Amino acid sequence: MERRIGVYICHCGTNIAGTVDVAAVAEYALGLDSVLVARHYEHMCNDPGQNMIKEDIKEQGLNRVVVASCSPQMHEPTFRRVWEDAGLNRYLFQMANIREHCSWVTEDRRQATEKAKALVSAAVRRVFYHEPLEIKEVPVNPNTLVVGGGIAGIQAALEIADSEHKVYLVEREPSIGGAMAEFDKTFPTLDCAACILTPKMSLVGQHPYIQLMTYSEVVEVSGYVGNFKVKIRKKARYVDVDKCNGCGTCWNMCPAIVMPSKRIIRKGDVIIKEAV
Repeated sequence: MERRIGVYICHCGTNIAGTVDVAAVAEYALGLDSVLVARHYEHMCNDPGQNMIKEDIKEQGLNRVVVASCSPQMHEPTFRRVWEDAGLNRYLFQMANIREHCSWVTEDRRQATEKAKALVSAAVRRVFYHEPLEIKEVPVNPNTLVVGGGIAGIQAALEIADSEHKVYLVEREPSIGGAMAEFDKTFPTLDCAACILTPKMSLVGQHPYIQLMTYSEVVEVSGYVGNFKVKIRKKARYVDVDKCNGCGTCWNMCPAIVMPSKRIIRKGDVIIKEAV
């Protein structure tokens, strides 16, 4: 398909035109490959500016458009609606930011104008290769995986679960709590760390929308946004988790206890701790 490109330079009041020679940029754009129309206007985002583009699309048969103006975050949706109203695919459009990236970063009119030309040239070259895209809808899995059962992971899991969305909380240690579980007080209020953390740990274990997976690690993540697949390795427990109530009595009879962060070896009345 023949590329028929229109380029539109916005004055943005004096935000752009006060520093950039917009007429010179439009004249330069007209000489670029496949550009049939190049115009500059005081406010491209207002109704007259939008109608100007629609008329050129209809009369000149434009199939790709570049607008050099402000931030795409502000007006890219505006211009995409213009293309759709004119019967074009919204993705056959490219925006060049010559306000934040150009006129607002220098007071030198010559330099600002030259940079604006370069940005417009790049946008024209890029839109030349654009292809129509279609918006598709796919089912999304709303479940959430939270990796790490420290205070941040606990709070995140509770916030999401309270909105009645399923949460998988994965912690590589045998218990959640993280570093905060080892603190006496918290900075800067010197509040009791356990007083803050313990109720939240209890809520995680009892919450109907949280599946707690301790002593486990994420080994693989695949898929895409909204439909991720995660493989989690649960390490051997060596106890019947359905019967264990955490009383710790079995520890007294165990000759060696292996934990993720340390190894405890019991020799008679002597206890030796070694780092793993």
